[in-house]
Amino acid sequence: MHAGSATAVDRLAESVDDRLIEALTCALVETPSVNPGGTEQAAAQVLATACRDLGFSVTLDEVSPGRPNVLAATGEATGPGLLLLGHTDVVPPGPGWTGDPFTVRRDGDLLIGRGAADMKGGLAAAVAAMAALSRAGEFGIALSGPITLAATVDEEELNSGSRHLIGRPLPEFAGCIVAEPTGLAVVRGCRGASYLDIAITGRAAHSGRPSDGVSAIAAATAVIGLLDDDQAALAAAPDPLLGYGTWNVGLIRGGQGIAVVAPDCYLGVDRRLMPGETVEAVAQRLRTAIAGSGITGDGAVVEVRPTMELPGFTTPADHPLVHAVAQAVRDCGAPTSIGGWSAACDGGYISSVLGVPTVVMGPGDIGGQAHQPDESVPLSEVVTAARAYVRAAVTLLGT
Repeated sequence: MHAGSATAVDRLAESVDDRLIEALTCALVETPSVNPGGTEQAAAQVLATACRDLGFSVTLDEVSPGRPNVLAATGEATGPGLLLLGHTDVVPPGPGWTGDPFTVRRDGDLLIGRGAADMKGGLAAAVAAMAALSRAGEFGIALSGPITLAATVDEEELNSGSRHLIGRPLPEFAGCIVAEPTGLAVVRGCRGASYLDIAITGRAAHSGRPSDGVSAIAAATAVIGLLDDDQAALAAAPDPLLGYGTWNVGLIRGGQGIAVVAPDCYLGVDRRLMPGETVEAVAQRLRTAIAGSGITGDGAVVEVRPTMELPGFTTPADHPLVHAVAQAVRDCGAPTSIGGWSAACDGGYISSVLGVPTVVMGPGDIGGQAHQPDESVPLSEVVTAARAYVRAAVTLLGT
């Protein structure tokens, strides 16, 4: 329900400070927080300082040394609130940049720099929306619950920040909006992600008599064949919203030398999860397939060990949160759509573990800009996202 008149909501949304958004996006991008590397501390401090300066209550919750989650809240109402979720880490810049990845450049409406889209622009939009919502009473609008921002560490690697977040005492939330870059589309479901280490042990022998040994590399090739077979089976029964789970062998290393039958091989594997799947169940099915395939029959040993799990989730298409966020974007004059996402995000923990209705909507293009050289985000889109967060919060929490 909407609080106050439509004109009041319009004026509140339009009060979002675009200068704050630009300044904070630039400050965050120009504070490197590369992961792997565990360097989120400085960016978390920039974010926390901005939130304190705006009058929010702020907590830095250390996940591991030098890696704090940022929790900021505004509003004194005690009812279920709205969670805005993001992360402070970025992937390494990599090659191909035409300028310093950590010095923001302007190209018309675009802000260019590592993390501009994924997702420091989204964090700035969330902070600016909270700043506007903290003034809701000046527009005759009352909210039944607080607005909370959670900015986690380690989203790009092992999700230790989000796992830490869900293990701490948290207030009750009516909904969660993840500010990841969706180009302002409303994502009501995401696949999850998981990593598995597959260690294969064989037996070394002289390459002149390979039959005396057991090649771990040959066994690894057979394991990859099982993954390919399973991939084909998964693709044969896609989910209408999210498609199907996928396998990717991202790392392989092994062997002792060209003239030696390989005594060991390692596979680092990514398995995208469908909602309801767990990495341990996936790992156990793979172990069973390996045991039944004959791969270990000649003496090879294969160990499958899960190392990371991020759940997938879906929120029903008719849920009020989905409608509220989509309508909020439209009321800002921007086109949007409602659908699923092949990417994974921290929202999987919020939805699947905490049971909080969750959608993803934020500025930037995850496919065309995130994790790429000269990453950028349109400043106007960041402003629109902030205004949409304001409108959605009033719809969900207005009294």
